[in-house]
Formats: sequence, structure tokens, C-alpha cells
Amino acid sequence: MKYYIKKGYVPADRVGEATSRTLEFAYDDFCIAQFAKKLGKLKDYEKFMERSKNYKNVFDRETGFMRGRKYNGRWMDENNFDPAKVYKYFTEGNSWQWTFFVVSDVYGLMGLKGGKEAFSRKLDRFFSEDSNVDGPPDITGLIGQYAHGNEPSHHAAYLYVYANEPWKTQKMVRYIMNNLYQTGPEGLCGNDDCGQMSAWYVFSAMGFYPVCPGTPYYVIGSPIFNKVVVHLNNKRDFEIVAKNNSKDNLYISRAILNDKEIKRAWINHEEIIKGTKLVFEMSSKPDFSWGLENVPTE
Repeated sequence: MKYYIKKGYVPADRVGEATSRTLEFAYDDFCIAQFAKKLGKLKDYEKFMERSKNYKNVFDRETGFMRGRKYNGRWMDENNFDPAKVYKYFTEGNSWQWTFFVVSDVYGLMGLKGGKEAFSRKLDRFFSEDSNVDGPPDITGLIGQYAHGNEPSHHAAYLYVYANEPWKTQKMVRYIMNNLYQTGPEGLCGNDDCGQMSAWYVFSAMGFYPVCPGTPYYVIGSPIFNKVVVHLNNKRDFEIVAKNNSKDNLYISRAILNDKEIKRAWINHEEIIKGTKLVFEMSSKPDFSWGLENVPTE
């Protein structure tokens, strides 16, 4: 932490897994800021929100990737950097996987990458780049450079919603559920650390996912069940219905929340706990006009 506070990043020539630490510390700072805001401590809120932008200090604009940075400010592996390689300044992953770990400021990351279209193209490459990754056994369940068998990648399929291409999220989360989860001893494509592999599936199967815990928003994907009822602690129910749902009808053409049509590909926690009925109308073809409203960041 002393390096992080002094330099704005953890130097990779002084501390192991430094870049991953920097990215996670920045997210932690964002969560602290949200807590401070709730407490009415606005100076603390502003301080930690500013510090939550420290992820930018390990982003190399020239290569477009997160990298290890030395104490003197220079990049590690300056002349032979490979985003697919697992360097010691990343935790159980490579730069492809950790570059997208900016869940608290997705739009800020987009800005570094040149905007929504460029960001979406980079995601396309992420899911289609050569899957040959030389690293620890934690990196499994590969789709391109995306590693579903390990936590740092788990939010990535939902990032298309932020780029106003929710149909790509719908297609990818269905693909992951259909191909990387099976019954039997080999039913999970990775280590179910604290139940996260299973938690991803439960959320995604219902049709939504918390991309940025610490905010009250859930990003909508593609539900696989015709109907799910969640019994809440306040004695109310959250009901999700998917009409015309099937293996081929994986795209959302229409969404209705408590009898009112919504065009956004996200819901908030308050809507859920009030006792809500969310109805999706599914189709075999993507609706390019649905889900284009930006996801809130706080």
C-alpha cells in the first residue's frame, strides 16, 4: 500500500503480482468511496474516487494493455511485451485478461481504448485471439484469451452491454453456459473458488449479473429458464419470465418490468427487492435497437 499511495501504482520491480494488485486496489478504493458517500463523508468520497482512477497508471496507451510498471515509471519487458504471456506482475492471468478488470469505470477504460467501437472490437479480439496461454493451471475454460475457469475474466462477457451491443453479451453468455458447464465430475471448467464458478452460472441462468459489486446494478444477459422465482427476505418475490425461450431463441427482443416496457439492459437492486416481475420476450435474431441505454456507474 505504501507504494500504491505514493506512486499511484504498485511497482512491478518491487512487489510480486503488482499490476493485478494495482487494479484490485483501484476497485477497492471505488467501493470505499461508495461507502463514504452513504455515510455523508464527501471529502473521503472524493479522495477515494480520485484514487480509484489509479488503474490508468498501469495502462500503456501505446500497446493498449495493462502492464507492469517499474518504480522509475518505465514499463517492464519494454522490448518484448506479449499480452498473452503470463508475467509475474499478474495474478493467475495475462494482460489480455487483466486489461478488462476495470469494473468500476468501464466507460473510463473505453476512453483509454478509443471509445465504444474500439472497445467492442478489442472485446471481439479477446474472445477470438489464439487461445495458447502458457501459465498456471488456474487459466482454463478458454474462449480466445478469455478464461472462464478463473475469476478475473468473469465479468467480461457482460461488457458488451456498456458498448451498446447487448446482443453480443446475450450470445456469449449463452455460449458459455451451454459449452463450459456440464453434469458429472468434469462439469466445471475451472476451480470453484468460494463458489464463484457456480455463482456466475446461477446469476447468468436467471438472466443478469453484478458486473460491479458495490453498485446496485445488475447487467442483463440471456436467461435460460422459462420462469424463475426468487423468494426474498422481505417476504416478496422477484419473478423472471422468458417467453418463447429456447436454445435458438437466445436474444431479447422486448423486456417488461412490472407491466412497463423497458429499453435498458440493466435493472437495479431497489427494483428487485420491491417485489418485481420481469418479462423477457426472446427471439432467434438480435434486436439492435434494444438495450442501448448506458449502465449507471454509481
